Amino acid sequence: MRLRRLPVLLIGVSLFSILLTACNKSSPVATNTPTVEMSLETPLYTPEPSITPVPPTATPVPMVAVINGEGIPLAEFQADIKRLQASSTITGTILASDTNTIVLNDLIDQTLLAQAATENGYSVDDTLLQSRISALEDQLGGTQALDDWQAAHDYSSEDFLRALKQSIGAAWMRDQIIAAVPETADEVHVMQILVPTSAEADKVYASLQSGKDFLEVAATYDPVTKGDLGWFPRGYLSEPAIEEAAFALQPGQYSEVIQTNIGFHILYLMERDPEHTLQPDARRALQVRALQEWLIERRDQSEIQILLP
Repeated sequence: MRLRRLPVLLIGVSLFSILLTACNKSSPVATNTPTVEMSLETPLYTPEPSITPVPPTATPVPMVAVINGEGIPLAEFQADIKRLQASSTITGTILASDTNTIVLNDLIDQTLLAQAATENGYSVDDTLLQSRISALEDQLGGTQALDDWQAAHDYSSEDFLRALKQSIGAAWMRDQIIAAVPETADEVHVMQILVPTSAEADKVYASLQSGKDFLEVAATYDPVTKGDLGWFPRGYLSEPAIEEAAFALQPGQYSEVIQTNIGFHILYLMERDPEHTLQPDARRALQVRALQEWLIERRDQSEIQILLP
């Protein structure tokens, strides 16, 4: 079965880019054997030199990093940079100043995930590769469109298939990690009063201490939501101080004043459920966190050599 080429941009691995390179071969060289020494009794003659062929030596492929003995080719890295630049031109996106670092880390993460997939017994056969290629051909508009895209981005068939196979393995491992995040978690339902200054927060806190009803005060500061933050698990909010204070409360209790970058908060715990069903956005946030933590741990356990200057 012939495996056709397809564009990297359509693979759909969210964290990862797939770009490719090829190695060149050097020309064979030849060496001469020395002239054989003759004794005085042997008739004098001049032997023809024999040629001993030397097998061609593969030119080393420049690498930007080596991950547990597996290299990331420089050409793949450069192609990924080029792809991002082309994409930013089309979308008007401003590239980060550390684009090289971002791209390299993305390639390292993909390699680590693909390696873990192999360790866990997952393999990509020709049938699966062909099905992915056929689906992408249908999506893009045919084989010729895929061939044109690949030619425009300087991809060989062999290197593209290698990278596609790696990307499928990386996506499989990613899915295993995020699927392991449970659908329920220890969650709290929290209300808040948010004010811009410390002086006002102290005033509100003093009123609560004197017996003011928290929910009534919260409604005066936020008539729309009444200060309702909803349910959330640990690891969901961008402000760890808010989470820490919320999970330290008992239902019916309010917190002291908490300062963050957006203002001064006073929290009130409505209820807590150790097995509350996660909302889709909360579960996605926990899945992203689980993937990040997995990659951090995997990097710590891996031998990673960066070859970029």
